[in-house]
Amino acid sequence: MLEQLQNIFPSIIFHQNLNKKKANEENYRWFRFEQDQVIGILKEELSGRDLTLLSAFLTPYQASFPALTEAEKKWRNIIETDDASGNVTVSPFRFVYFSIREDQMDPQSFKESLYEFFSSPVPILWENEQEGIIIEEKAENDDESISYEQIIDVLMSDLYVNIHFFAGPFSQQLTNTGEHYSSILSSARTAFTYSDKSVLSFSESIPFLLVDQTNESFRKELSNAILQEFSDDKDILQTVETFIQCNLNVSVAAKTLYMHRNSLQYRLDKFIEKTGIDIRDFREAMAVYIALLANMHKG
Repeated sequence: MLEQLQNIFPSIIFHQNLNKKKANEENYRWFRFEQDQVIGILKEELSGRDLTLLSAFLTPYQASFPALTEAEKKWRNIIETDDASGNVTVSPFRFVYFSIREDQMDPQSFKESLYEFFSSPVPILWENEQEGIIIEEKAENDDESISYEQIIDVLMSDLYVNIHFFAGPFSQQLTNTGEHYSSILSSARTAFTYSDKSVLSFSESIPFLLVDQTNESFRKELSNAILQEFSDDKDILQTVETFIQCNLNVSVAAKTLYMHRNSLQYRLDKFIEKTGIDIRDFREAMAVYIALLANMHKG
């Protein structure tokens, strides 16, 4: 469909390429396209009839992104061209993905709120009005490190904004930056389909990413082989998963589930007896955890 639209409207541009082409955002009408892409068409190319037709099968999109700062322009250029010449980064940096629930907060307001938590303005690159990447430099003092859990608590309590963060690993390398940027975006989107946590780190998302790369047949086989007769037992699976997430600590898991310790222990013993898998052992617990993720997305 894109090719057909380009034949009719030669000015079509993807919003992510706006700065690369040095185009003025206000000169375009914007629409949501496939796979969360946003495309723009020059207003002068569109008649009233064109707008009516396009709005029938594309969702109009109001782009309201803050003007890029010099730092953001520098990072956008590095990411899009992989050209880091002349750019020296002294401190380690990381890409932190964020997503905001639709219509809860506009980009400009989010940017202003986020600045309150950093000692200096932090570069933000937007993918669309709901998600983007924060480029965070590592604090010299651990006491000054940013707590994304705290940011969420404040935004939720003060502004009722539902937000998720995915913190990538720190790096000092500016090579293959574009590939790393795309990887963080993809990893975050995948990880949040498996986890309901508001803040995830790259390291804790590894099991999600590995399971997601397996095919449906393997996920079914893994789920059946490890979870066996419990693959559809929600109570047992929730108990086992919570036990693993609580670092194999029965007391902590019982408190988390608001269960008596003996009741939780009974369920764990039942799982161990029926499957022959001792989830009190870290290695076997990890196998069960992977199987739980596979069971969640086995099709």
